[in-house]
Amino acid sequence: MSDHIDGPRQSSDPASDLSDLFAFTSPESADRTVLALCVFPSAGPDALFSNAINYTMAVRHVRVAGMGDKAQFKPDEQEYRFSFRFTMLERGPSGTKPVQRGTCTLPGGQVLDLIVNDAQGATTPDKVFRAYAGLRSDPFFLAWQMSGAQMKQGPNLLELDNVLSIVIEFDTRQVLDLAKGSLLGVIAETTPLPRYRSVIGSPPPRFDWVGRPEQTNMRLNNGKLQGADDLRDLWNQQTPFAIAEELKPLFRKRLVDSLTAWDMRDGLAQWSPAEIMASANVFLDDFLLLDVAKPITDLSHLEIEKSTLKGLAYQTGGGRTVNANVIDILTTWMVNHDQGEFMQGGVKGATKPGMTKFPYFASPNDQLQTISQKIDVAATPDDVWALIGSFGSLEWHPLVAKVKLAGAGIGQLRTVETIDGKKIVEQLITMDSAARTYTYEAVGGLPAASYKGSLGVTPKGTGSSIEWQAQYLADGQPDIIVKTIISTLLKVGLESLKKRFA
Repeated sequence: MSDHIDGPRQSSDPASDLSDLFAFTSPESADRTVLALCVFPSAGPDALFSNAINYTMAVRHVRVAGMGDKAQFKPDEQEYRFSFRFTMLERGPSGTKPVQRGTCTLPGGQVLDLIVNDAQGATTPDKVFRAYAGLRSDPFFLAWQMSGAQMKQGPNLLELDNVLSIVIEFDTRQVLDLAKGSLLGVIAETTPLPRYRSVIGSPPPRFDWVGRPEQTNMRLNNGKLQGADDLRDLWNQQTPFAIAEELKPLFRKRLVDSLTAWDMRDGLAQWSPAEIMASANVFLDDFLLLDVAKPITDLSHLEIEKSTLKGLAYQTGGGRTVNANVIDILTTWMVNHDQGEFMQGGVKGATKPGMTKFPYFASPNDQLQTISQKIDVAATPDDVWALIGSFGSLEWHPLVAKVKLAGAGIGQLRTVETIDGKKIVEQLITMDSAARTYTYEAVGGLPAASYKGSLGVTPKGTGSSIEWQAQYLADGQPDIIVKTIISTLLKVGLESLKKRFA
């Protein structure tokens, strides 16, 4: 999924996990360039930037050093760096949420202060630079279900997800030396803050980096390559613009093997061996290419690479806009070499489309999701309530191993241990035995925030109707996964009652 969760290290430290990188001309002004990165996949409503990480985007001038089977893009040594750091939370004004602040160090050393989640961002006095950092709707979408050799259209696997986004916008001509050319290479990286080395080791040179989309999860970690080692963590330790020479053969072979496997997903070999090797060499030097002197659109992604590999002069600015359909563009190119139909996944856009104005990413998804399960049984409401009406009584649920209570009455806690060893902590909010209903909140153990549940029994004919409902915001896992977890808990429990009272 682009660069989401692209290795074991990133899975354990979401604040360092770069998910996407974007570079495009501002829709508001053709004179301005926008660079943006996203981190923290499936970020919850209270997600924070780490105060121990440098979040950096770096730009270099690039020249076309070869075409066709000798295609190559050579980056310049000069680098324009935009580095963001963030503080710990500060107490906000009375009745408001805590505040996180940040700074952006600009290429000339100037420092721009900003407040996280301030949609207006921060601007330098001369208005050359503008920056934003905060929670936004994830613009990435993946709508394929892949099983073996089969690729089937499906729903967006990141529907309703949020990410932490960082945006820097600047006056192109005042920041870049366009005398060196208008073709640029861009990367983003997360690195540890400088510190003394420990006697028992030292921090890694970087946590994560990204150039073109899907370099790691689709090219270096192709599931079709049975028994292949996961190279993603090793790749993520490399220095952008300077992959270690001794490791290039390893990475090049993986890129060749991966593209060969993708090419055969439709049963047709439409890439020649020479074309596959040329593509591997281009993608081994991994940076997002854009030309600020040419038009950049939602469809121009990878056009620079494709044209150069064909031996043709490129026509667009390449880049990557917020709304670019990168998965389908890349999949079509790798599978049928753009010689067949465009491979469109199950959806044509993200949860929310990107905006045409600063900060370009849509507002975060903050609407509570509701899951409701209901069944009818033959037993009387009193008989059903006698079994399920106690907050501490969940032994009837097939997925529950045991329940431990702490406290009594409203506010008491129950720790539910599931049969697979997980623990969910919930707190009783209301109890109405006469109406045969109670409500509760999840305190921990579920990848969800603002979780509220209710369980109730009502008469229906000579029997009863049982309804179990939950509201939540996904937190730390994609909504599609959280929805599956909660739906399964509710459905399995109610179906067991239907069997019990048959």
